[in-house]
Amino acid sequence: MGLNDTPSANRIHIGFFGRRNAGKSSLVNAVTGQKLSVVSDTKGTTTDPVYKSMELLPLGPVLIMDTPGIDDEGELGELRMEKTKQVLNKADMAILVLDAGDKEQYDLKEYLKDEAKEVNNTGNLKDTERYELELIAQFRKRDIPYLIVYNKCDLISGNLPDTNTLPVADNILSGDIIYVSSVTGEGVDNLKERMAHLIKTKDTTMQIVGDLLHPMDVVVLVIPIDSAAPKGRLILPQQQVIRDILEAGAVSVVVRDTELKDTIAGLSPRPYMVITDSQAFRYVSEITPEDIYLTSFSILMARWKGFLKTAVKGADAISNVKDGDNILIAEGCTHHRQCEDIGTVKLPNLIRKYTGAEPEFTFTSGGDFPEDLSGYKLILQCGGCMLNERAVKYRMNLALSQGIPFTNYGTAIARMNGILDRSVEILKDEL
Repeated sequence: MGLNDTPSANRIHIGFFGRRNAGKSSLVNAVTGQKLSVVSDTKGTTTDPVYKSMELLPLGPVLIMDTPGIDDEGELGELRMEKTKQVLNKADMAILVLDAGDKEQYDLKEYLKDEAKEVNNTGNLKDTERYELELIAQFRKRDIPYLIVYNKCDLISGNLPDTNTLPVADNILSGDIIYVSSVTGEGVDNLKERMAHLIKTKDTTMQIVGDLLHPMDVVVLVIPIDSAAPKGRLILPQQQVIRDILEAGAVSVVVRDTELKDTIAGLSPRPYMVITDSQAFRYVSEITPEDIYLTSFSILMARWKGFLKTAVKGADAISNVKDGDNILIAEGCTHHRQCEDIGTVKLPNLIRKYTGAEPEFTFTSGGDFPEDLSGYKLILQCGGCMLNERAVKYRMNLALSQGIPFTNYGTAIARMNGILDRSVEILKDEL
């Protein structure tokens, strides 16, 4: 990632979905202006999701996601479909691509356009014609705004409907139908315009920490440097918090936990807040005077991703953990596990010590997250810096719908160290 790149988790995620050979990859290439996805007449060419970052004005930075066909077959097809579902879980917007040259799909346009019709009431449609309706049902269930795009319109004889000539500024609606040709370029600019106006960017008044600060406030960031810390760089939440502090006109002071005590004593003016890596929470809380606000990167990320209240409530469930209970620990990224890894080593050890119990632990990473959570007593999510807000909230809502407490690393660690109330004191109005 370049110095000026927007992290993928902060971009609007736009997923392209459809059957094999509907022209998804060709359309993604046309929208991005690059030969990003491999294109072939052979069905199933796209085997894994393909991602491309770009600017889509006036929407801003977006992440385009090309997916395998929803009608893929066989055992390998099922695996590809799982990848497509993972994309669906983090999509802020969906583009449903159909083949305008396929007469049966072309006849579906009025059915698909009818927002009032129940998509499960498919009447006499063939099984092969249900794929699009099932996808639309998922879009609606997840409240994902979507556009229906008939690709390969150059194969249609006669005049196209006038949907491409409607003024973009006039009420772009979820479910609108657009005709394009990724071969001739017809309608592609119109599609990009409509994508850019279909949803609004995230409310920027909610920052990670900047909106809690005043100009010239001193904020001390505690970043332990141990064997688990990445070599030669800071991790993404630390970078983002520093940037947020700068934009607020405040002052950031970055130290290791071993230098914190002397740093606080030597600073003038006195620090307004201390933000720590969760692994050093107990030590930092003992050193930081009570009149200085204290929190962690992980708690601030839970706030920014929109699940802090759920995380605080979910942390209470740790006290009820018993022998044999299964706890799911979910990382949003994939990295090499080390001997001091927080997710697989430190957190489980802390839970055992706090509860006096011997629970079972299940670990997932990246986009992997089970849909059936009934076998778990508790779910511990990482800070989610590599996941967009929709992906984190999907996991949260999935857990809550099945009655499973959901929290994150920093909130859980603060609870087990008896400092959660103090750690969310500056955020109490949001709880």
